Amino acid sequence: MPLIAALSIAALASTPPPPPPIVIPAPVDKSPLPLLESADGWPALLSWDIADARCSDGALDTAGVKAVLRAMSNRPIRTAAQIIYRFDIAPDGRPISIESEGSPGMLGQDVPASLAASRFPVGQARTRCTIRYRIGAQAIRTAAIEDLLAYTMTPISGRLPKEGWARIRDIGTCAEPPRPRPLLRAFPDFSKIPATPGRKDWSFVLYDTDAKGRPVNLKTFAASGNRELDAAARDAVARSRFTGGVRTQCLYPYWRAPETVSSPPIPDAGAFRPQGATCGDDRAWDRKPALIYPAAYRRRAVEGWAVLTYDIAPWGEIGNVKVAAAQPAADFGTQAQRMLLSARAAASPQGWTGCVERVRFQMGTAQDDGDKPDSDDAT
Repeated sequence: MPLIAALSIAALASTPPPPPPIVIPAPVDKSPLPLLESADGWPALLSWDIADARCSDGALDTAGVKAVLRAMSNRPIRTAAQIIYRFDIAPDGRPISIESEGSPGMLGQDVPASLAASRFPVGQARTRCTIRYRIGAQAIRTAAIEDLLAYTMTPISGRLPKEGWARIRDIGTCAEPPRPRPLLRAFPDFSKIPATPGRKDWSFVLYDTDAKGRPVNLKTFAASGNRELDAAARDAVARSRFTGGVRTQCLYPYWRAPETVSSPPIPDAGAFRPQGATCGDDRAWDRKPALIYPAAYRRRAVEGWAVLTYDIAPWGEIGNVKVAAAQPAADFGTQAQRMLLSARAAASPQGWTGCVERVRFQMGTAQDDGDKPDSDDAT
């Protein structure tokens, strides 16, 4: 129903509306994007590294910017060599009004989410900031083992291929038959380990086992940087027991769910209600909006909101949906718009104009702390 979606309810009144303005579309660059190549072959891990960062008043320190989660591609893809994100920095140090200059695509969905989870120095509000990310690719067959392990903790574009797991298994003898099996698996007390806002913490413990299956020679092999989790993970592995047999270079991970990053305050709906609006605050739905949290922001426990304006036809169709405001990123407005367009209001004699809907994206209280990677081949 594209016609209905584009039709203002004002067009249903007895007085014909004025003709729409003539729109002259800007020329579209149809030249193909360059092919992203990996010098060592495919499949490959994709990376988004900061190439430049600045605000209207000078250079921007990126020490507080969260690293972007790597994605994986099985074949060369056409993508821009770089992508720019624009935002402001609020007095409390949070990035706000985050939007991209171009599209990062599905493989780059974590870029704005990582930025929304980041923090800058408090008390230094800044405007017209930009970060330019350079996109790269590294073949799985040559990538660092630590990078492969990091991907298994958040496999945002599919499980690590067999060749990746083979490289992980080959660092020691733990995967050789008969593989040691846990007789006692100890766990950290996750409630005593501080979580990191907007980032899943993880820690891989490297260890050997003696003839009785006791872990020895323990050390942290790869980790996200949470030292309390690293220490608790080593202690948990030391307290675990396995079937007998000397093994070397075994690996086991534990992770801690991210701490929720709350959204900026949501404004009152009245500030966005257009003059002459006929729509009240209460609405009855024949089909309620599909409430779907943006996956990249849910993964990082980043909350947000959007304010939408729209009209409702007499038969209940939703139209003229516009994002009036969204924070901390434009993605929340885009998602809220999709959700509202999936709904249908109850029929009414005249329809409604100037409706305002506030959509909150709020994390629940459930935690996802754990100890399993994306495959049993981790040890």
